[in-house]
Amino acid sequence: MKIIKYKDLDESFFSKIEFESIVSVSEIINAVRKNGDSAIREYAKKFGDGDLTSFRLSEDEIAEAIAKVDEETIKTIKFAINNIREFAKAQINSIKEIEVSINGNTLGHKIVPLDSVGCYIPGGNYPLPSSAIMTIVPAKVADVKRIIAMSPKIQPVTVAAAYLSGADEIYQIGGVQAIAAMAYGTETIKKVNKIVGPGNKFVTSAKKQVFGECGIDFLAGPSEVLIVADDNANPEFIAADMLAQCEHDKDARAFLICLSEEFAKKVDKKAQEYLKELPTKDIAEISYSKSFALVAESIEDAINLSNKKAPEHLELCFNNKEQYIDKFTNYGSLFIGNYSAEVFGDYVSGTNHTLPTNQVAKYSGGLSVFDYIKIQTYQIINSNALQETAKNASLLAEREGLFAHKLAADVRLKNY
Repeated sequence: MKIIKYKDLDESFFSKIEFESIVSVSEIINAVRKNGDSAIREYAKKFGDGDLTSFRLSEDEIAEAIAKVDEETIKTIKFAINNIREFAKAQINSIKEIEVSINGNTLGHKIVPLDSVGCYIPGGNYPLPSSAIMTIVPAKVADVKRIIAMSPKIQPVTVAAAYLSGADEIYQIGGVQAIAAMAYGTETIKKVNKIVGPGNKFVTSAKKQVFGECGIDFLAGPSEVLIVADDNANPEFIAADMLAQCEHDKDARAFLICLSEEFAKKVDKKAQEYLKELPTKDIAEISYSKSFALVAESIEDAINLSNKKAPEHLELCFNNKEQYIDKFTNYGSLFIGNYSAEVFGDYVSGTNHTLPTNQVAKYSGGLSVFDYIKIQTYQIINSNALQETAKNASLLAEREGLFAHKLAADVRLKNY
């Protein structure tokens, strides 16, 4: 970990990762779009998923996979599902259908669930049952009619999480071909309205390229955490939290903003001790070596840095943090206090771990139940308000030079 003073920080620290359309990704998408199932089989074999005779897991295969998962893990999966579900229910209950009268007209909106969603669950480096829970449970709470899950080299624990979370269909397909199949459909896979879930740069590029054919949640880059701490924070906690982020992959990053170089060195020393025994050292060590500790002169400096960086995960581990919380405005999810480890949000606390990275938090929050619904407006122009409404609409249409628009307003006035 590099230790840098606030005044020596350059603008490269705030650079965004550009998600260019990768040529090979376009080729795979076009092949799946043109050749359907046969293209999926070809790329599954090419990229190490084996010879797939069927894509969708049968009920027997799902039951067989779940039977391989120990009872304690099943219990933990159910614990996480319950917490995610309860928070999603609270979120959906916070938004209501409305109907109001404005200038004599009736206006309103309805809350309508999406017909279908595709949940992408990564499985390259590690099985990620938590991503199944995070993407599927809110869809179930939102009452999405068809929820499908796709994951490469799908492990029994991921099958169990997807099934228990409420997936209607589970497929053993991953990578770009999975995104293309969900976006365009094949002979055996029906397309979906929206694709959600994290993935590597190829999956992210694929989501970017199919956007418009279907919806997506957002483009997520490598995972990141930013921790703001003073000298009273616990170096062991912070070192562990930084490494937890770094072990995701070699491009993940952990950032510490603290108030003294001595504290940064304490955290680094503890992280180096943890790394010696960490089973995921090969990945975590590379990512950690590219991470930063930034020594700021004040909490105000830390706030400015954090808001400009807009991290995926933001941890606040300093005294009197309550008076500063509202000044932190750009983050995917906020973890307040020494005991609020980011890992709890990753797995079981109840908020969603599918979050914006790469400064997307400046304009978007993380995945939630709201991503699975549509807010659809309606209006009833009442006869007693027609004259004023049509007159004003006619005038604006004329000013814009759209005379069929003006006609549509005027004809109603004439026939009133």
